[in-house]
Amino acid sequence: MTQECIYIAGPECFYTGGVNHLNAMRRLAEANGFSVSLPNDAPLQLNHADLRKNADAIFQNCANSINRSTAILCDLEFYRGPEADAGSVFEIGMAYARGIACYGYTRDKRDMKWKYQGLELKGGLPYDRKGRVLPYWDLPFSPNVVGSTKIVEGGFADCLKLFQTDLEEARKRGAAGAATPPEAQPSAGKGAPRVYLAGQERYDGDAEQRYAMMKRFCGTFGYAVVTPMDGVARDECEDPYARAYRTLKRNQRHVRDCDIIVANLNDFHNWEPESDTAFECGMACQFGKRMYGYMDNTVRMRERVPNLGEEHGWKDICGCNVENFDYPLNLMFSSSMRIFEGSFENAIVQIDRDIKLAD
Repeated sequence: MTQECIYIAGPECFYTGGVNHLNAMRRLAEANGFSVSLPNDAPLQLNHADLRKNADAIFQNCANSINRSTAILCDLEFYRGPEADAGSVFEIGMAYARGIACYGYTRDKRDMKWKYQGLELKGGLPYDRKGRVLPYWDLPFSPNVVGSTKIVEGGFADCLKLFQTDLEEARKRGAAGAATPPEAQPSAGKGAPRVYLAGQERYDGDAEQRYAMMKRFCGTFGYAVVTPMDGVARDECEDPYARAYRTLKRNQRHVRDCDIIVANLNDFHNWEPESDTAFECGMACQFGKRMYGYMDNTVRMRERVPNLGEEHGWKDICGCNVENFDYPLNLMFSSSMRIFEGSFENAIVQIDRDIKLAD
């Protein structure tokens, strides 16, 4: 994957201690895996008697830095009045012309009418001190800036986070066009109830072997079984975000296609079920699937989850309330499905009995 290179723009070079500000932003970006291009990266000879030549050298250095970059992150704070630094806006124009990603940040993203000092109201419209209807009074910045740049209300760190999130989303969208691996055939005959096994087993080293045994056991009851391992390509892509997107598409298809979902709701990390399983339970509920869960221990939460007791308001070690609905688990699970106590095999026996009674 090509590393993104960020050009950091803004009026910081004019601030007292501005170099330190820029270096701090550089370190934050680099800590998040980006390379950084700054106007002061290359050594410059600024000893020309003709000061314009010094300016020309700085300009060329800025242009070179922008041309090395894949994105610009610009500080749009007011500078010498209710506008962003004009030099920085110029750089955004250069970046936009190159077709690279343009991002900006400001502590105040309100419309200009709320930020311009000295306006006059006439006939319900704001006028500037030169007697004009206040330009772009209903925008936070000029139309070109707003039209070209994704603007965050906050600081550099907020802007960097948004840029990083957008890159992740783009990677997922890129994966959307990839061919989806063929789905494995169900383990039982045509017409058998189709059961999806949702659970944390998918992350075990012996997941395939465990699921094979679970399939065989379910097959004795006449169920066609699908698991999270079905349809996984051997050459699954390495990009984690693209892989996550393909995993989501595969698992949501499994949930959509099943008649019954059986979920392992045992604790995963600390005292909560595994998140993929929880997500799939939510999908199944929305799709109107028949749902079952199982746990090794189904005592109510206040007995199952360590807490400080009634004297301290039933707080857990994170300071959160441990609810008491006489359920073993969060009510989103407990209120949407029957949860059986015992092993997987024990749960399947009880589920099969329940299904036959219901039918």
